[in-house]
Amino acid sequence: MIDERARSILKTLVERYITDGSPVGSRALSKWSTLDLSPATIRNVMADLEELRLVVSPHTSAGRVPTPQGYRMFVDSLLTVKPLAIDVQTALSGGIQREDPNRVLSKAVNLLSSLSSFAGVITAPKKAALFRHVEFLSLSDRKVLLIIVTPDGDVQNRILIVEKPYTQSELSMAANFFNQHFAGLTFQQAKQRLSEELHQISQDISKLMQAAVNAGTESEESATDGVLLSGERKLLDVSDLSTDMDRLKKMFGVFEQRTALLRLLESSNRAEGVQIFIGGDSSLVPMEEMSVISAPYQVNGEVVGTLGVIGPTRMAYERLIPIVDITSKLVSSALSDPD
Repeated sequence: MIDERARSILKTLVERYITDGSPVGSRALSKWSTLDLSPATIRNVMADLEELRLVVSPHTSAGRVPTPQGYRMFVDSLLTVKPLAIDVQTALSGGIQREDPNRVLSKAVNLLSSLSSFAGVITAPKKAALFRHVEFLSLSDRKVLLIIVTPDGDVQNRILIVEKPYTQSELSMAANFFNQHFAGLTFQQAKQRLSEELHQISQDISKLMQAAVNAGTESEESATDGVLLSGERKLLDVSDLSTDMDRLKKMFGVFEQRTALLRLLESSNRAEGVQIFIGGDSSLVPMEEMSVISAPYQVNGEVVGTLGVIGPTRMAYERLIPIVDITSKLVSSALSDPD
């Protein structure tokens, strides 16, 4: 816990550092702070803040910069969120309208990037792996082509390695049984149902169906939610990152691998409203110089994905938080059924 004087100085220090990008000294704080304090008194308070690991003095500089813990205190209890500028409101409301869902998400992620000058990110809703019907086609004595047609008309193919050759008549019989009993289910559901109904199927055909549902289930389990990214290259222009090649490599490694990014964004699905993840403070962010502002979005009241902005720790949180918040609300509205 720190007193109000220290809180005011920390708030001013973080705001000045975000604006200027240079370590903030006691004279600058004396000028910008609303408190009537001498530089000597401010130096004493800054020493206390440094002892609490909220600020740090880089190299031999007399000024201080916020640590991840200092940023966390700032965004949690000191930040004053600014109302959205009229031109930003117009860009968002005009750009995100009710239309094809893929276009809604694409426009939203591009707007997040352009309005923030950093990278925009959205996780696309994971489609339920339903199928409308299947077909089996013999390729050779030991290979059968499984053709899966989804309710949207998409066609997917899987090659099954089977234990015995099947006639086309047997393959057609198996497909008819499969479609009659399992159409409209996921392969995981079909797999569970099949185990209950094996007594109705001959042993040879049951092995074929087991191979089919295993192939479909493996496909479902290996599929990941789509991640849409926009504006990653804008981070090359961020001085906090571009001056250090190792930082840049680590940042772009996050975009390429995506595992850590997905884990972070999925954690936002379980929260309400805007979440702020600060590198060095959150175990979910893989590098200290990176922050993520995210918010979940919904379809008909159900959370289906997350969107946000990825940038340096030194970002204008007070301006970007409402951008992410409003974008999530507009995307939710655009994707949901009209009242």
